[in-house]
Amino acid sequence: MARCSPDVKLLFVQALKQSGEMVAVTGYVTEDAHALHQADIGLAMGIRGTEVAKESSDIIILDDSFATCVKAFKWGQSVHANIIKFMQLQLTVNVVALTTNFMAAVFYGCVPLNAVQLLWVNLLIVALVPLSLVTKPPADELMPGLLVKPGQPPKRYVKWKRLLVQVLYQIVAILIINFQGRSLLKSYNRGHAIKVKNTMIFNTFVVCQIIHQMEARKMDILSKPKMWITSNYLFMGMAGTILTSQFIIIEFLGKAFSTVALNQKEWQFSLTLGFVE
Repeated sequence: MARCSPDVKLLFVQALKQSGEMVAVTGYVTEDAHALHQADIGLAMGIRGTEVAKESSDIIILDDSFATCVKAFKWGQSVHANIIKFMQLQLTVNVVALTTNFMAAVFYGCVPLNAVQLLWVNLLIVALVPLSLVTKPPADELMPGLLVKPGQPPKRYVKWKRLLVQVLYQIVAILIINFQGRSLLKSYNRGHAIKVKNTMIFNTFVVCQIIHQMEARKMDILSKPKMWITSNYLFMGMAGTILTSQFIIIEFLGKAFSTVALNQKEWQFSLTLGFVE
């Protein structure tokens, strides 16, 4: 269809859209403007393309190469996949936090995760998770992936079984810590034991989110661990920064975050529960 008349090209685009297809059109002359504008995605050529064609398009291919189109589609698929992963992470964090605090408020009359702690967790999710996702280059296996159609509800892309399993695990981990809190009464008075238990819940909750981020980037993490680490230095640095910050918060910023310092066994217990996810 590249050499057909502009009217035929426009008719072809309209017919495809009416049949429910996603249409991408390339063009560089002024006569292609109508088809570029009518298509879902218009790709104008940056070197040979006229100003009218560029104004009517969505993407400008600066080097006039169709190989660049493939790269553009690959990055588009990667961005969409990362948005879905971010949404999955955000849903898991919110469901676990709300469920934990609701159950604790109903059965115990207090909440283990306070506003400052939830603010810190949301800072991790909102600021550091997107950074960790965008540093991952697009993979070739994304190309034959799920077609993204306009107007599709986000819930269609959420992996509900995985979300349910992760939510259940984190809630069970918190219940295990709550059960373990009874043994803390042997070492501490009741008030301090409750603070230690809540600190362990907060610590495990944060570690679970780090592991959750790692799970979102799990490509070759088990089959090729050395290659995975070397190709994810920035992400590993972010995860290390979060863990270091978490240690500083618990050990030295207890007043601000309503936490208490943990001993070695308590750290091991909460970290183990987090890493098992």
